[in-house]
Amino acid sequence: MKEIRAGLGNSVEVEVWWQDEARVGQKNKLSRRWAKRGTRPSAPKDQRTVSAYIFGAICPKIGKAAGLVMPHADTHALNAHLEEIARTVEPGAHALVMLDRAGWHTSSALQIPRNITLLALPPRSPELNPVENLWQFIRDNWLSNRVFQSYDDILDHCCHAWNNLVSQPARIKSIGTRKWAHGF
Repeated sequence: MKEIRAGLGNSVEVEVWWQDEARVGQKNKLSRRWAKRGTRPSAPKDQRTVSAYIFGAICPKIGKAAGLVMPHADTHALNAHLEEIARTVEPGAHALVMLDRAGWHTSSALQIPRNITLLALPPRSPELNPVENLWQFIRDNWLSNRVFQSYDDILDHCCHAWNNLVSQPARIKSIGTRKWAHGF
């Protein structure tokens, strides 16, 4: 952080963002459901394999989010997502975007906007990225226990779920804030 701050100067506000992507598709996860004791509620499970990816990033300190729903998780999709994050960063601020080490996150073909610096999390440590908890919340509340009728249905539900989250800045702060990361 000190190196980034030194390169920007003290007058530039630094926003800490967390980025990740989640696959959502016809072969969806089941989640727990409330039911009367002694009963087993039905939970539909689809065996088809069409899917889409939600590329999501949050800035928990201010409760902002930037996301896109894409057909594939690759460098092209991440470039589009970085542009979306760059547009969401406050004017004059700089975003420190923390992300895992997926292949498309370390590609030499990445086009990183000028107001973004990428910082890779340590390998095999998804517990450090609060967006992982966000995916769990989104799945539990808006995406689980359903059968999607088509690819367009998947896109509609992903967009609806993401927009629901974006409309709740307090929820983004609550799920995304980490004392060790935001206490500086």
